[in-house]
Amino acid sequence: MSYGMTAALQTAVYGRLSGDATLAGIVGSNVFDALPEGPLPPLYVTIGPEKVRDRSDGSFGGALHDFSVTVTSSAAGYHQAKQAASAVSDALLNGGLSLARGRAGRVQFHRAQAGRSGADRRIEMWFRARLDEDDS
Repeated sequence: MSYGMTAALQTAVYGRLSGDATLAGIVGSNVFDALPEGPLPPLYVTIGPEKVRDRSDGSFGGALHDFSVTVTSSAAGYHQAKQAASAVSDALLNGGLSLARGRAGRVQFHRAQAGRSGADRRIEMWFRARLDEDDS
């Protein structure tokens, strides 16, 4: 197993989400891998925790990455958050991710949970990506 591709995956996910025009139309530039200091915007996306398992075989190092992306909204209802969550899902599932290290198989939707955190609405989505070390 190699955990060495995790930074490349996070960079690719952040790049995909921050560069997606549909998502930008909903949340603007409010895509973060770390929350900014000061007041938070009323609607934003964060790249969150991950769980990684070994998926190496006899020839290649590999890992199965389950990673979360969360949409947080201070709006009274879930509609805006669900629009943003849909755009996140579309951005990650339509087309492969290009990594600086290794290669990513197809990204798959794994699960989601919508709930409240204080006055905020949160939708936490989990995605799964199989990463393989390059054979070169």
